[in-house]
Amino acid sequence: MLFDVFGTLVDWRGSVHAGLTAFGAAHGISADWLGITDAWRGAYKPAMNAVRTGALPWTNLDELHKGALLELLPKFGVPALGDAQIDELVRLWHQLTPWPDSVAGLNALKSQVVIGSLSNGHVALQVALAKHTKFPWDMIFGADMFGHYKPDVEVYLGACRFLGLPPAEVMLAASHNEDLAAARALGLQTGFIARPREFGTPDERARPSQDWEVVADSVLDLAGKL
Repeated sequence: MLFDVFGTLVDWRGSVHAGLTAFGAAHGISADWLGITDAWRGAYKPAMNAVRTGALPWTNLDELHKGALLELLPKFGVPALGDAQIDELVRLWHQLTPWPDSVAGLNALKSQVVIGSLSNGHVALQVALAKHTKFPWDMIFGADMFGHYKPDVEVYLGACRFLGLPPAEVMLAASHNEDLAAARALGLQTGFIARPREFGTPDERARPSQDWEVVADSVLDLAGKL
């Protein structure tokens, strides 16, 4: 069983907002930190798509996050920051807080199946995040292992190849319907985990869009249903 990480297992929005707010307080900078958080995440897919389409050469998520932040901060009236301060903010994505059920659910699943991350984060980010969250992975897959970002087929099939398993013996668990749809199209099993608070106010993204093999309210629920 492979897991999407950002949003599925960790509360990126709450974590990044808290980190930006603390940074602002420490440096006497007042800004719309929640707005910056949402705009920063909003730049995530366009930046990855620039890599996927060849408009940018291979660039890992830290560098994409850094480039997006450098563009965003002046728009929100944040004064120019030094390189070390920018790097400190980028590292907030290495220190995200897991949802309350994530660690217990992963440990429950680990007793049943091989578990691993399948994230658009690169290996270094995923290792740091796993250390921070105590995620008990058997394997960490990062986008830099494939030179591609999801939903490119190379990511899903590449992970199956590394595991020595046909896609039908691998399940992707995610809170994002589009991620699951890409995996299902390649023959993987699918597990949907509802995260209604990922983007703040619950919306249609928190509901399954297809008849996924398993639909769960948490990682613990997924483990029980498996």
